[in-house]
Amino acid sequence: MNLEFKVKSDNSNIQKEIIYKIKELINYKNLEPGDKLPSERMMSEKFGVTRSSIREAIQKLEFYGLLKSIPQSGTFVANIGVIAMNGMIDDILQLKDPDFKSLVETRILLELKSVRLAALRRTPEELNQIKKALEAYANKVRKGEDAVQEDLLFHLAIASASGNSTLNTFMLKITPEIITNFEKYHVCDDDQALKGIKEHEAIYDAIEKQDPSLGKSKMKKHFSALYQYCYNT
Repeated sequence: MNLEFKVKSDNSNIQKEIIYKIKELINYKNLEPGDKLPSERMMSEKFGVTRSSIREAIQKLEFYGLLKSIPQSGTFVANIGVIAMNGMIDDILQLKDPDFKSLVETRILLELKSVRLAALRRTPEELNQIKKALEAYANKVRKGEDAVQEDLLFHLAIASASGNSTLNTFMLKITPEIITNFEKYHVCDDDQALKGIKEHEAIYDAIEKQDPSLGKSKMKKHFSALYQYCYNT
């Protein structure tokens, strides 16, 4: 078995075990919305895992709206009934880690929506951030350097300009996994980075003109290689 995969699988299993134990703790103590969970240190000692593992599990439950962390105050049960919470945690525990193809497919769907919203809602400051990200990408590509991270930062700047915090959160959630795996799967042709400069410029121009239809069209063209990868078209 690949060592990287084994470590990732082990971490996922530990996280699921912690989430299950947090669920049991909530039920055992009859915690209700607004009640405080034990500290990370206490749960770490009780569950026999590291505090960082506890923190990751809490962050995942917080992402799904089941817990709420308040700085210097602690972690609290969110405003949701016990029955609903138990059902949602059971669903979370059954979730499979997304494969790379699923992440790319999700990214495409999010990007086509975010570029339309960014064209409609972007502020001058946000437009400037998109331009800076575009320039950083172009500079690296022209130097023959790897620019995968700069590419994704350009798209994250567009997501931020969409004005939709949930959409932006989803993009932030899937981006690290895509960065890690992008080159390993050789999704794009070798000349895609150079093509990407012109495609990024076209997307930027559409957002600058505040033309959502044009933005979506240019983004769809930009993702043609990914479309072929995901849909075999």
